[in-house]
Amino acid sequence: MTHDLDDRMHFAIDLARRAGELGLKYFRDLDNLTVESKGHQDLVSEGDREVELFIRAAIAEAYPQDGIVGEEHAAVAGTTGHVWVIDPIDGTANFVRGIPAWCVVIACARDGETEVGVIHEPSTDETFYGRLGGGAFLNGKPIKASDATSLSEGSVGTGLSNRASTTNVVVLIGLIMGEGGVFYRNASGALMLAYAASGRLIGYIEEHMNAWDCLAGMLLVQEAGGTVLKADPKRVLAQGTRVITGGKHIFPKLQLLCETAFGFTR
Repeated sequence: MTHDLDDRMHFAIDLARRAGELGLKYFRDLDNLTVESKGHQDLVSEGDREVELFIRAAIAEAYPQDGIVGEEHAAVAGTTGHVWVIDPIDGTANFVRGIPAWCVVIACARDGETEVGVIHEPSTDETFYGRLGGGAFLNGKPIKASDATSLSEGSVGTGLSNRASTTNVVVLIGLIMGEGGVFYRNASGALMLAYAASGRLIGYIEEHMNAWDCLAGMLLVQEAGGTVLKADPKRVLAQGTRVITGGKHIFPKLQLLCETAFGFTR
């Protein structure tokens, strides 16, 4: 099992980097990029679609019996229990406007549990990766979630979802700032999860994320010694999940603030 996960992880690392190179070609030629709107502040570009097709073709060749779930194209059913969950360009709003804060996201789950996660940021050539039980890394070096015990010790990444009330995140930001903290947002939830895994952010919160945006990053936070609100393995691929992550000491505080802002109880 460990050998198989290592193989899948290294395959995903290589594939994410190659997909990132393809994405950069579109990023460097934005004047000729076709962009469409899928809804309020929800964009898709020719680059998104072509990079996803590239990733899907590589997975189909290497693991033909596995399933695939991605943002821009229809799901593919598999027979092995493994499902590759991909976002070809997370941070499309940045991508199409020339802001170098976007990433390629590849996760591999089995029976709803994420086993491999890779987040590659082509503009900085940073690759965050890990596998279940194997730790988390950035370009070959181990990473560690924040040891912060107070919100005043760092920034909390916050996401804004079209699938949840904008009022809730405003309340959350107010609560964070009221505790002496600050919020951070760069319009790429996957990238902010990678930053939480590496201790750059003390945590990351979003009321709802799709599986392709969050599974890889949640695994990385967990493998980096942080704490993650566990997703329902039976629903996450199809319906997404609430995301609350952070260093192990600050997580209880973040969860408490979310209960107030999002109106839920444990």
